[in-house]
Amino acid sequence: MFIYLNGQFLEKEKAMISPFDHGYMYGLGVFETFRTYDGYPFLLEEHLGRLNAGLKELLITRAFEYEEVLEIIEKLSKLNGLKSSYIRFNVSAGVGDIGLQTEAYDEPTVIMFQKQLPSISKVVEKEAVILQLTRNTPETTYRLKSHHFLNNVAAKREVGSDSTKEGIFLTDKGFVAEGVTSNVFWVKNGVLYTPALQTGILNGITRQFVMKLAEKARMEVEEGLYKRYVLEEADEIFFTNSIQEIVPVMKMEEKHFPGKSGEYFNKLSQLYKRKIYK
Repeated sequence: MFIYLNGQFLEKEKAMISPFDHGYMYGLGVFETFRTYDGYPFLLEEHLGRLNAGLKELLITRAFEYEEVLEIIEKLSKLNGLKSSYIRFNVSAGVGDIGLQTEAYDEPTVIMFQKQLPSISKVVEKEAVILQLTRNTPETTYRLKSHHFLNNVAAKREVGSDSTKEGIFLTDKGFVAEGVTSNVFWVKNGVLYTPALQTGILNGITRQFVMKLAEKARMEVEEGLYKRYVLEEADEIFFTNSIQEIVPVMKMEEKHFPGKSGEYFNKLSQLYKRKIYK
């Protein structure tokens, strides 16, 4: 498998970064994960917008243009023989002296790699698990998709390795936040609900996209602060992220939900697919 590293395409075994990279030493870096469908990187412009905003927040003086990144993706996909794949695009601060740096970083480490996605012939349903571990607060004014991932790792350990389960974080004040690697939505009486950004969640690219799809379908969409009981009373629940798209929930604790049979899950999934393959 080939990866992209600072302008070069290398076999992954030959790729090396410095131990003095501040992405390694201090966690200064951001990343994006997204899918290619038959060679097309879905929502790439939106992912780059968030990536560039994160780099600016971290004082990493680098911004990426659409055509530049598309060229990397196309070459990497050709080398690996993958048209439909998982892509991770990672930018860290780069090499610096030992100690916390206040100046901007001018030479970041840029990495992109991809992997084959398993072929899925049917919709995968998940069980939602309310986590005991609370969602940590963002390191800055809003949550970056950054290298600071211990809260998520610890949450995944709490849930366990079962891929059919997804944990749901609550905030320290008991408000519904997000999944371990996803955003969460629910439907009640035809209204689509999701936690507000002020809970400290990541403003997922797929989250934003699904909200736009719902509005175009003339669904009422509400963001706010909600306690866990709203999930227990919901008609449908589903998770979203850029790799798994929209994932229906069939169970949470003792309550069962429609899962893949849900009316609104199916409506939004169909709209999503149309946008991919239009």
